[in-house]
Amino acid sequence: MQQSIIKNAVILGLFAALTVAVVAFIQQSTKDLVAEQQRLAKMAALAQILPPGSYDNQLLDSQLELEHQLLGNKTAQAYVATMNQQPAAIILQVSTHEGYSGSIDLLVGILADGSLSGVRILEHKETPGLGDKIELSKSDWVLSFNGKSLKNPQESGWGVKKDRGEFDQFAGATITPRAVVKAVQHSLLYFDQHRQQLFSASVNQQEQIHEH
Repeated sequence: MQQSIIKNAVILGLFAALTVAVVAFIQQSTKDLVAEQQRLAKMAALAQILPPGSYDNQLLDSQLELEHQLLGNKTAQAYVATMNQQPAAIILQVSTHEGYSGSIDLLVGILADGSLSGVRILEHKETPGLGDKIELSKSDWVLSFNGKSLKNPQESGWGVKKDRGEFDQFAGATITPRAVVKAVQHSLLYFDQHRQQLFSASVNQQEQIHEH
């Protein structure tokens, strides 16, 4: 009887160990796959911000970690685009906590001259059919940022029309576009204040990569 119990315990132990090993293997395999899918998705999103031929480096290899109140009070990423090792543009991945349903994560592309190359929404929880019109797949509203800068429009124009600004709001939804407009303006302000440091850090990083 005792031998039978011991035998069953050993079998159960081996089965449990095998199960744990299989689950760990699946989790690791899935983790790598998810990470690769996220990397590809981010590359695709970055490519929408900057047109092909406008830079010659690997954006994901030129990532900088930033933290500043203008970027949403948390660690933000920046991807610096260069051409012949000269600064061409920067893409800021920032967040705003002022959305109607919570945080909104977005990419803000800024050319070296301070004008916007594009804006894309990465993640949000805004109301379907209303606030989700910030997505390019739902409307072309986000394209209204193309070519804009701190001087175009002037400071008073950086708001939705309900606030006497130049950007459209959505019928039944003002909070969401207001939050995005503010986040984009803050991104431009951050870039304007830190342009030299951002591009210098990127050039140094690229030089280190080439040295290795």
